[in-house]
Amino acid sequence: MNTLTHHIPGLILNSHRFELPVDYAKPDAAKISVFAREVIAPGKEHADLPYLVFFQGGPGSGSPRPMGNSGWLKRALKEFRVLLLDQRGTGSSTPITAQTLRHLTPDAQADYLQHFRADNIVRDAEAIRKVLIGEKPWSILGQSFGGFCAMNYLSEGLKEVLITGGIPSLMRPTDDVYRATYPRVIAKNHAYYQRFPDDVQRVREIVQHLSEHDVQLPSGGRLTVQRFLQIGLSFGMSDGYEAVHYLIEDAFVDGAGEAQNREINWNFLSHLEHSQSFDTNPIYSLLQEACYTQQAASDWSAERLMHDFPQFNHDANTVGPVLFTGEMIYPWMFDQYPQLQSLKKAAELLAKKTDWPMLYDVERLRKNRVPVAAAVYYDDMYVHREFSEETAQIVPNVKLWVTSEYEHNGLRANGEHVVDRLLKIARGEL
Repeated sequence: MNTLTHHIPGLILNSHRFELPVDYAKPDAAKISVFAREVIAPGKEHADLPYLVFFQGGPGSGSPRPMGNSGWLKRALKEFRVLLLDQRGTGSSTPITAQTLRHLTPDAQADYLQHFRADNIVRDAEAIRKVLIGEKPWSILGQSFGGFCAMNYLSEGLKEVLITGGIPSLMRPTDDVYRATYPRVIAKNHAYYQRFPDDVQRVREIVQHLSEHDVQLPSGGRLTVQRFLQIGLSFGMSDGYEAVHYLIEDAFVDGAGEAQNREINWNFLSHLEHSQSFDTNPIYSLLQEACYTQQAASDWSAERLMHDFPQFNHDANTVGPVLFTGEMIYPWMFDQYPQLQSLKKAAELLAKKTDWPMLYDVERLRKNRVPVAAAVYYDDMYVHREFSEETAQIVPNVKLWVTSEYEHNGLRANGEHVVDRLLKIARGEL
């Protein structure tokens, strides 16, 4: 383990690096470097504080880079050392990108990528726990996909577990997940257009223009109708409707010259491109459906299930609003996103893989003794509330705070309150 310390206003940051196996079944073979940033409140650096480990949402996103003592960190640092874990393949943990994988064949890429799911993220965390504190248990906080990791992790190595918007189904196949997700995305679309009715026409005009013109993005690649409609991914956040509305209201400008033809605004293209992280975080596209697969292939579940929802069909003669899509991953993305193109064959191999290991040991979870407090967002677009409640019925010692006060980003929107409430629930104070 290597450690480096930095001081910023309001925080002390210790950077740790751990050399860990790619494949825990072959611990002496290939290694990766896993990065974790320890965050401590000033004046407490020598205190014997317990750890709270943060599991980021995603998959494929690095842990937050703290800018100051605010948000959920402010509450957590009152009593914890917080460990911000860059999950394997993300952030500074031997990152997975098209660039870092280009030396491998598609078969080798797929073989490597299969080791970057929640089960191995948890194995990394356990290895790190033993280095930092030995056999003492620690507390964890899982946001979204981080909650999936937390559910996999439930064991004697944990003192208490906090989950925000991330209790997975333990046994349902991937198709069940997307069969439940599409209606929620449709409902979010209706709510969006109810809030911004003028955007019905705006969106149709953008879709028509993209259908008739080759619109190139600033960093390469073409803005297709399919790619444009993926900005609906934001609809599950408390500020998502506004983010999309403000983006598309400036979609067009009048071009220069005598004709002054209406053109897609370069600024619109730049902002849209920066709002999408599929190129920079390829694990999300490669392993999103693999978050749910257990001893079965996902076989492009979202793509197959979409045909059951004709509301997403659109052409020049479509009546009614054009619907945006959500967090679903589609095979066409590996043709349209420049940094995904070289990973297309690996993505196809992963989608057809049938021997994924089980992610959840249901019989072990039925005996859980670790206190779990979870915020379940009533209208969550990404994690089906009914499936979360179903899991809570199976796993003992899970207490749910079901709320419509927040959307999926409740931890970001009001993290200090959310973490405080979950700690009180886990400890029987509420």
